[in-house]
Amino acid sequence: MSKRKNQKASVNAQGNIVLPKNISSRLGFVPGSSVPVTELSNAILLRRTAASIAKIYIEPTSRCNLSCRICIRNTWDEQQGDMTPVTFHNIMQSLKKIRPKPLVIFGGLGEPLAHPSILDMLDKVKRYAASVELITNGMLLDENVAQHLVDIGVDVVWFSIDGARPESYADMRIGAALPQVLDHAARLRDLRAGGKPHIGIVFVAMRRNIAELPDVVRIAHRLAADRLLITNVIPYTEDMVEEMLCADTLSMPPYTVPSPLAPQMLFPRIDLNNLTIQPLYQVIRTIAPLNLSDSDLAPNHCPFIESGSCCIAWDGSISPCLPLLHTHVTFLNNRRRVSYRCTLGNINNMALDTVWHTSQYLSFRKRVKMFPFSQCTMCGGCNLSKTNEEDCLGNHFPTCGGCLWSQGVVRCP
Repeated sequence: MSKRKNQKASVNAQGNIVLPKNISSRLGFVPGSSVPVTELSNAILLRRTAASIAKIYIEPTSRCNLSCRICIRNTWDEQQGDMTPVTFHNIMQSLKKIRPKPLVIFGGLGEPLAHPSILDMLDKVKRYAASVELITNGMLLDENVAQHLVDIGVDVVWFSIDGARPESYADMRIGAALPQVLDHAARLRDLRAGGKPHIGIVFVAMRRNIAELPDVVRIAHRLAADRLLITNVIPYTEDMVEEMLCADTLSMPPYTVPSPLAPQMLFPRIDLNNLTIQPLYQVIRTIAPLNLSDSDLAPNHCPFIESGSCCIAWDGSISPCLPLLHTHVTFLNNRRRVSYRCTLGNINNMALDTVWHTSQYLSFRKRVKMFPFSQCTMCGGCNLSKTNEEDCLGNHFPTCGGCLWSQGVVRCP
């Protein structure tokens, strides 16, 4: 979450735009590459190419110290385990060669701090990554761990905080205690003495906890957190469908061009108070979705592919995104849907950059950028929507039309 930096491009004698080298390098604009360009009213938007890896999610373990109601482990039947020293060594060998240096996030579908060697892993990765982030439930982040995170120079620590009251928090994150998590976060705040790590909070919004969001924001202020990510719940179990706050949004067609059905709406900066909230709500709810075509929240837009991400599971398997890291069940339009794991290689057999440039991986990224998939999230549902193996438009595994990340309703750091 870096600040926007204003730099200048130049126009050469041939009329071509020449970008600053640091921007071209970071976004993968290498000679011969094809750069996606979107024309806006008074600007152009250049998107990252797929030339280089920009973000790596590492799953040190699929184990966790908690049993949360909203967790993917409620529906999977997979062996759980920790990343071995050999697998991590192979990741390091690949990481050393990637240029420009990528952002590395320790997360996945387990609790990273549950891995016995996590601090050593963070320390080693920090030497070869542009930035290192950690996602945690906070329960295992005691004073010793906090001091090590400061000493290592971890850039961001994300705490999962889904409630402002101990009772509501414990109701969702079984085995956790909110006061203890807040104490751990506050200690990290004090130990860093205004430096790193930055503190972030992830809030999973549901019917049962959305009223507590203002209090969570106040908690963020007390912890000196400089980033707050709000996401919708993923219904891994049938009872979680009723907790979703995005059913209406998912049922709306993704208009991207202004029309009489979906006129362009341009809002000024305006006060939100008792006078304005109700009229604005009435206008927004009766119109097509806000134009998010130039945003990371745009529908039919994969945040993992667009950001140049890949994911490495605890066993070394390489997947293009977090949703494809493990086979799991979700409930889409009240129908059970199985999303099968998709691996494109394994770090124990092949270097990460080599996997990234295989024809299979290149083809997949190109297909997802085009996003030709059927709209399973807003469809009534057919038998093909029960899995991600095939869709009604003839797309083959993995199909992404039922992915909540691709519709901007689920987000992660």
